[in-house]
Amino acid sequence: MSSKGAKAAAAGKAKKPTKAGAEDKREDVLQAVIIADSFQTRFRPFTLEKPRCLLPLANTPLLEYTLEFLAMNGVQEVFIYASSFQEQIESYIRQSRWTPIARSCPFSTVDFIRVSDARSIGDFLRDLDKRGLIEGDFILVHGDLVSNISLDGALAAHRARKEANRDSIMTMVLREGGEDEHRAKVNGISPVFAVDPQAKRCLHYEEMNPLQSDHYVELDSDMLKQPELEIRADLIDAQIDICTPDVLALWSESFDYELPRANYLHGVLKDYELNGKMIHTEIVSDGYAARATNFQMYEAIGRDVLDGWTHPFVPDSNLIKRHTYQLRENNVYREDEVTIGDRCDISNAALGQDTVVGSESNIENSLIGRNCKIGKGVVIKDSIVWEDVTIEDYAVVEHSVIAEFSTIGKNSRVSSGCLLGSGVIVGEGITIPQSSIISVLSPMGTSVTPNTELLGPQGKGTLFVDPDIEDMGEDDPQRLQLSLGYSLEGYELYASSVSTLSSGDEEDLSDEEAQNMARSGRTTSFASDDSSTSGASNFVTEAVLGLLEVLRGESGDFDSEKLEFTSLRLANDASDSAVRRAVATALVRRAVELINAESGGMETSKAAKCVLTERKGAKEFVSEVGVGGDSVPEQVDFILAVQRACVSISRVIEVQKAGALCSALFQQMYSEDILEEEGILKWWEDARAKEGGEPMEQVREKCKALVDWLEEAEEEDSDEESDED
Repeated sequence: MSSKGAKAAAAGKAKKPTKAGAEDKREDVLQAVIIADSFQTRFRPFTLEKPRCLLPLANTPLLEYTLEFLAMNGVQEVFIYASSFQEQIESYIRQSRWTPIARSCPFSTVDFIRVSDARSIGDFLRDLDKRGLIEGDFILVHGDLVSNISLDGALAAHRARKEANRDSIMTMVLREGGEDEHRAKVNGISPVFAVDPQAKRCLHYEEMNPLQSDHYVELDSDMLKQPELEIRADLIDAQIDICTPDVLALWSESFDYELPRANYLHGVLKDYELNGKMIHTEIVSDGYAARATNFQMYEAIGRDVLDGWTHPFVPDSNLIKRHTYQLRENNVYREDEVTIGDRCDISNAALGQDTVVGSESNIENSLIGRNCKIGKGVVIKDSIVWEDVTIEDYAVVEHSVIAEFSTIGKNSRVSSGCLLGSGVIVGEGITIPQSSIISVLSPMGTSVTPNTELLGPQGKGTLFVDPDIEDMGEDDPQRLQLSLGYSLEGYELYASSVSTLSSGDEEDLSDEEAQNMARSGRTTSFASDDSSTSGASNFVTEAVLGLLEVLRGESGDFDSEKLEFTSLRLANDASDSAVRRAVATALVRRAVELINAESGGMETSKAAKCVLTERKGAKEFVSEVGVGGDSVPEQVDFILAVQRACVSISRVIEVQKAGALCSALFQQMYSEDILEEEGILKWWEDARAKEGGEPMEQVREKCKALVDWLEEAEEEDSDEESDED
């Protein structure tokens, strides 16, 4: 068994109760883990002051729908993970029916887990593995999930597979999509699953986007030997996963993984020969499942709630105490104390308590919060308006989201695609241009100077410019996820031809050509909810796995790996930074494997030497591909990548040992002429080496002895040169 597979199995065994009766009892307790942190900025400016999971939808926080879904499926213990806005989330739960002290709470336990230094979902799940809280099957979901799917069948199938084979560690619950289904499909990123339909086993996963130069799925040729194989690009993936504790053990083994699909799922499937773990799918045709992963999905789910796709989680179910929604004619949900003026035209809408609508107003396909003041002659279409918003006479709001405490002045117009943050004031007679994002706060959360030219003399707020968006390339598919409206206008879209194998032509092809064509299959653009990744992230995952195989001596050599590495980089348009990150991560991961080997684990210094010298061509590959040049800035960038990789493993091994490994790698690379003295010293002075919190500083500090030695050697050389002069 490989070290990865053996450690995962050992981790699973360590968590089993010693008594059979106790084990059976715990197996009956269904646990759930809610990831209540997205580690994304795409919902700014709304998430500058509150987490995504508490954003209101039909006057109900998104987290409320997630908890209802878990309750309807018999979950008994819930663990809520958060990094930012922890206090807000805990305060909300404690004041709701979900607090365990409330008689109406269906859960026996609701625990909050804080991980203040987490930087990704992967960090959460590695932390969960360390805590040992999960003792049996658990459901993993996100705090922005809206679903009414029954998991009874999926749970039964998962348990049967696990009983037959303990290596069946996870079941993904996927919803069949269709051309005429509800709006639960995400635009921009397309998940593609290769599935064995008989065993319901997922064999391959990758993501595509409409901006990439081709639309092919690369499949291992062995996969084509399956009796049956389905390539599914029609599945809605709301990331509802039924897991065993072994899932967490594999997250701990892969300390560089950040995302559940693009990294973890893709990597585990690709690494099956090493880990031996199987991931299955349960594809359902009934029920609703979607995540509010971007503004487009946030609005689409709101429309689906109005249209009843999410039943019983619709407004008149009154999920929150003191809600009083009732369904009226024209598919209008109204709470008590709503006042509507004469000659109003309202259809397919929800209006919260104490809201006042003036005469001759038109509200269509919209969600209106509580205590809103809407003047006469107002038009609101295809929009979401939060509570305590004032929209004055004859104003127009089209396909926009207006946050709480905002004011739209008389005779003003908010054009399609606009996002107005909390407290924004639009003056009288102002037209806000299409797709404008306006906030009273900067990306750092500080107050801004009002843009009176844009919003009028009484206006409050200014255009919001997120630096993370500014840093994106024009063709980065993440840009497709950032606006309220989805459009490919202005992008250069690529067309791909379809390659097939036919019996008449196959004999004329070389073995390599035939295999390449067999591995290619055209898919259509579809939808994914794990849309926080791009080609660069896919490149890093693929590159690390391929390089690890060569470092372990499992396949190929470094000359062929260099060609594959270059090809993979070009295919994903990966940056120099992504290349350095991939090489650094693979080196550190291989060193950790040598240190943690079950038999004959090495000391850090020996592991650092082995990883660079054991395989012929390794140090040349690191120098030519990883560092990528002789200049000092290139060396500093690569050293930073190694430091960050060592910080990542500090969640797997002790931070002091991670720092010792970092120092040992630098010393070995200096000895092998991969790094120069000036590069290491410049890195030590670089401010980036100290950024990222305490772990970065701790790992850096373990390198101080090496830096001091280099500085002393430099001084001695200078003194000798002076003496000679």
